[in-house]
Amino acid sequence: MGGDASEAQVLVVGAGAVGSILALELAHHGVPSVVVDRAVKPPQSTNVDYLDGRSMELLRRLRLASAIRAQGVGAENSGGEEWRSQGLDEPPVLVLSVPSLDELRGRYAQVEDGSAPVELPQRVSGVRLATGLRTAVEQHPLIDLRLGWTFTGLRVEGGRVVATAIDRDGPTRRVLETRFVAGCDGARSTVRQCLDIPMAELTAPVQHCSVYFRSPELTRRFAARRPSTVIVGTLTLQYRDDGDDTWVGHLRVAPGDPITADPEALLRAGLGNRLEATEILDVTQWDDALAVADRYRAGPVFLVGESAHRFYPLGDNAATSVGDAVDLGWKLAGVLNGWGGAGLLDSYEAERRPRALMDREVVARRLETRRRFGRLVAAGASREYLAGVLRREVAPVDDAGLPEGRAPAVRMDDGTQLFDRLGPQFTLVDLTEDEAGRELVLAARRRGIPMAHLVVTDRAVRTRWNRRLVLVRPDQHIAWRADSAPSDWGTVLDRVSGHLDRETP
Repeated sequence: MGGDASEAQVLVVGAGAVGSILALELAHHGVPSVVVDRAVKPPQSTNVDYLDGRSMELLRRLRLASAIRAQGVGAENSGGEEWRSQGLDEPPVLVLSVPSLDELRGRYAQVEDGSAPVELPQRVSGVRLATGLRTAVEQHPLIDLRLGWTFTGLRVEGGRVVATAIDRDGPTRRVLETRFVAGCDGARSTVRQCLDIPMAELTAPVQHCSVYFRSPELTRRFAARRPSTVIVGTLTLQYRDDGDDTWVGHLRVAPGDPITADPEALLRAGLGNRLEATEILDVTQWDDALAVADRYRAGPVFLVGESAHRFYPLGDNAATSVGDAVDLGWKLAGVLNGWGGAGLLDSYEAERRPRALMDREVVARRLETRRRFGRLVAAGASREYLAGVLRREVAPVDDAGLPEGRAPAVRMDDGTQLFDRLGPQFTLVDLTEDEAGRELVLAARRRGIPMAHLVVTDRAVRTRWNRRLVLVRPDQHIAWRADSAPSDWGTVLDRVSGHLDRETP
């Protein structure tokens, strides 16, 4: 960038997975953005390594799914969890297998009601995911990526945001004027601190640390079955599956313990065996309070991903954060492209914060099961007793569940996916005999609302969709549906575009 100031419509703070997806979603709708990140290189340690089917569906829209899958765990690998009470040299108390992608593909093929995801889930190294997404950002002509820029603060002036950052090449103070700011800068978000938004904690925080390390010995030990997670007493061990013998161990830390003093000793104590040739890559500290921000927005500034909810590494599923990025992205684009009203941006927090609160409960249950297992081990519970408790509380992960409101995903008679025929903005799926949706789409376009008209005569779709006119949002959620054209179509358009106070024409 030349000069000391720059104007942009959206400033994205943080070029990790969430910030990258948000910038790519904006670009998908023709909106340019500036992305700043203090790091010059992608992170070498990251907690997210699982993208569920819904997340992959959303990324498929951005033409990212195939590239991500190419970097991920092979379709034949089943993975799973192993629970052990006394180190790695003892046999496991319980082994839970997770179906491979090949197995899931067979299961989904039998689901005919549209609830199965179009995309299979994908386990992928968080480092590879962040690297791949950053590459996509670097190559996109609508995204201005500025690495080595540390965001330092912001203020709102006259309906715009003036943000400041330090450029490490100077070091030089940079000023950027923008209409909106999205804080995608993680659990210790500087953007959130600038807004002084508190985090509501579910429980009193307990301190933990994560030790990222390289161990060919551990990889060889588990080569035959390659579990993704191994719980040993109070330690949780995860294989990163990045092809480089990389693991991460999550350990509880006593108050006041210097976690970086000897992380290898912590690992040895937790694993209960001699750990050879261990290379420590990184050590991070976190707490398990499972916090959600009280607000997701302060005027033109928004919190996205872990800046708004802090679940990782207890929940390695990125679904909550991916959903945030896509939801905010298309809604910001709607406002900036001129058809979206103020209510559209209000709906970001109204939709995404309840989703985070619900997802938090799932993570909390998993956390409590692991805590209880550690307490029972410490109390001397027998292997049989431990296995019985786990069988009642832990179930294999199945990715069939999808959010309420998502349109049915149907494979059409010619083998193509209906989702792939939806437009980038709104799409009115028309299953009527006389193409009754045509005038509705024209009315939307006259108001500047971009809407595709998808006439479908396909038998599979007609059988599984229970309405003849269905308005689908950019994120594949249903915005409205009916069997015939409404008399108050203007009111429907007001609602879906965020113009709730606008008079119907």
